[in-house]
Amino acid sequence: MDIVLRATAMFFILYGLLRLLGKRELGQMTPFEVVVLVVMGDLIQQGITHNDFSLTGATLAIVTFAFWGLVLGWLAYLFPRLKTALEGAPRVIVRHGELLEDNLRRDRMTRAEVESEMRLAGIARMTDVEWAILEPQGKISFIRRDGGEVNPPDGEGPAG
Repeated sequence: MDIVLRATAMFFILYGLLRLLGKRELGQMTPFEVVVLVVMGDLIQQGITHNDFSLTGATLAIVTFAFWGLVLGWLAYLFPRLKTALEGAPRVIVRHGELLEDNLRRDRMTRAEVESEMRLAGIARMTDVEWAILEPQGKISFIRRDGGEVNPPDGEGPAG
């Protein structure tokens, strides 16, 4: 039972920490950030299982993490108001060709990162972008000024 309680505590600590770290896809992480995540995984494992190296202890820890992930997923599904708190909300980072610096700062993104994503989407200039939306999963959806979409925002319209 001790492992389940420690796994529950570590799940919510990790969940909160990842929400604070911001929206980034694995492919957008620097090598250092990936190493930090791997090290965090090892530290979490040590904190959860303590001196219990048994198969039962590891299984309890994994099942506890899966359980809480499932519970939060269901809560977000059943209570739409909780969805934004649990999963985050899309944030407009470019409106009518203008970069919204305050929104970028909230997610610790730079102009260079947005421009890099624009180039990957086949957009040459910021003025060609009507909307750019940072999705909760870390992807950026671009809507061109001519009305053509690039990387459609999964049903989310330009908000805010």
